[in-house]
Amino acid sequence: MDPESQRSYAELPSGEEAEEIHSNPTAATENSRNRRIDLVLTLVGICCVVAGTFFWISLPSSNTENFSRIAPDGGFLASERTAFHFQPRNNWMNGPLFYKGYYHLFYQYNPYGVEWGNISWGHAVSTDLLHWQHMDLAMQPDKWYDADGVWSGSATILPNGQVIMLYTGSTNASVQVQNLALPLNTSDPLLREWIKIPENPILVPPPGIAPKDFRDPTTAWLEADGLWRIAIGAKKGRAGLALIYKTFDFLHWELEEEYLHTVQGTGMWECIDFYPVSTATSNGLDTSKVQTNELTKHILKASLDDDKHDYYAIGLYSESSHTWIPDALDNDVGLGLRYDYGKYYASKTFFDSKHQRRILWGWANESDSLQDDIRKGWSSVQTLPRILYLDNLTGTNLIQWPIEEVDALRHDKVSRSNVLLKGGDVVEVDAAQGAQLDIEVGFEYPDASKLDALPESENYDCSQGGATHRGVYGPFGLLVLAEDKLQEMTAVYFYMTLKRDGSWETRFSIHVSDPHVSRSSLEPGIDTTVYGTLFHRLPTEDSLSLRVIVDHSIVETFVQGGRACITSRVYPTLATGDKARLFMFNNGTQPVVVKNLDAWKMRSTTLSVLPVTEWRLAARQS
Repeated sequence: MDPESQRSYAELPSGEEAEEIHSNPTAATENSRNRRIDLVLTLVGICCVVAGTFFWISLPSSNTENFSRIAPDGGFLASERTAFHFQPRNNWMNGPLFYKGYYHLFYQYNPYGVEWGNISWGHAVSTDLLHWQHMDLAMQPDKWYDADGVWSGSATILPNGQVIMLYTGSTNASVQVQNLALPLNTSDPLLREWIKIPENPILVPPPGIAPKDFRDPTTAWLEADGLWRIAIGAKKGRAGLALIYKTFDFLHWELEEEYLHTVQGTGMWECIDFYPVSTATSNGLDTSKVQTNELTKHILKASLDDDKHDYYAIGLYSESSHTWIPDALDNDVGLGLRYDYGKYYASKTFFDSKHQRRILWGWANESDSLQDDIRKGWSSVQTLPRILYLDNLTGTNLIQWPIEEVDALRHDKVSRSNVLLKGGDVVEVDAAQGAQLDIEVGFEYPDASKLDALPESENYDCSQGGATHRGVYGPFGLLVLAEDKLQEMTAVYFYMTLKRDGSWETRFSIHVSDPHVSRSSLEPGIDTTVYGTLFHRLPTEDSLSLRVIVDHSIVETFVQGGRACITSRVYPTLATGDKARLFMFNNGTQPVVVKNLDAWKMRSTTLSVLPVTEWRLAARQS
């Protein structure tokens, strides 16, 4: 963009003012306004990745190479690369948007190693969110105000179609500041070149906020007063909080007197996301067009630096006070609901104007060792993009489901129905072999009305022995990435417990490792953290349902139509490729019925460096 266009954004700070920000950030803030046998299984759960952060992928040397099976080590490490998830060929990864016919994914990337450091912005584009073309780096840490890293940020598309990018930079003095970047050529649908405006930084930590506790600006929204607003994550003492700023030109900013929201004891809020959802439809709403009516609620999400989980809450936003209030205090940010109860962090949503939907991206870090990552030459993976909307049956949670484009990768369907699983049964699903599967299964909801409670049922927790804690109903579910002799297996299952008040509740879990009996991997040094969660089952629902997507070293599970999710990283050494098996199992004392099971093998996707016109044609024909 030429200098005249840049100046049209506002009267930017002069060189002297920029130097003042560098030397005295507090003062300058005021000036700028500121995852048949007695199975013994162990549970593994899920962590979340922040979809608002960014990650990088280096390019294959061949134009049409599918490099998802490549690893420099050969051996079992080669089997860990995913085939249809977005993942780097080399090194380490950590504001998606739709613009002029292309989906854009920006990501944090270390060009020099698999560990954190030298954080730059990578950039990939796609027409279907599955097949990607990688572009040159969008931004590198080459200015004093981002010398210690080009950190997370968010894109905003203005009413005239212009796209802008707000991001956090860590200065050469390790102060977190907010910066503005613009596409050099707004007519370029691939957004290949970005420029940082010369007047950066545009925001510095305000008084009372520490220099390292001020990061990750949200997508901006426009209110009725004509001003744009953003939220930024911060903390004060042990209180996590979202600051809110307003502007008319994205250069001159003023800090609102009230916080958007704050919750004591939650620590630093990273990768804040704030967006509207409809109470009447599953269609997505545009973040930038604020809506505060009876058919709209707002989601406030924060990635908690303390425990590395992504929490969200549902509530109402007030345009008059510019504050947000949760519907339920016990489900406030950091206290209750999570996007994903497994290996998932630093998520980010965006509004897909092409299909009128909100899409969630998340980051699944590794659960193996740093030494393994160095041997592999890469680390971490993005979860599949998910549509996200308010559950209109409960009104108290979000629904997440893989985007419909994922279904196009399915082939060689295998089905089973009305299978009775007695206590201790393990039944293989023949022909459903492989490490790339999409499985949908429904279990008949047991009639537990005549059963007595087990003494320990009330206090059962997924971490208490996992599936070794044999109950009346549960654990029952699936064994994925299982070796035929069950030396390795990953269990995804339900466990029902009867409470003292006579009501039943159901948990679902991903069971990765039991060091005494069975495990998902024979490789030592794997993280064996156990995860699981309760979920909503309505009285009118006569089934317990799971969708389990398996892609080598990642297992994504969606329960009851997407009311809860668990993502886990697994690293089998025997149950790899076509040696991986799928089983149904029941380790409870009472029988259960598999009403229906459909399993598909999944095709691999490709990362391409073809010229754009050829690449686009190849993507459509794949």
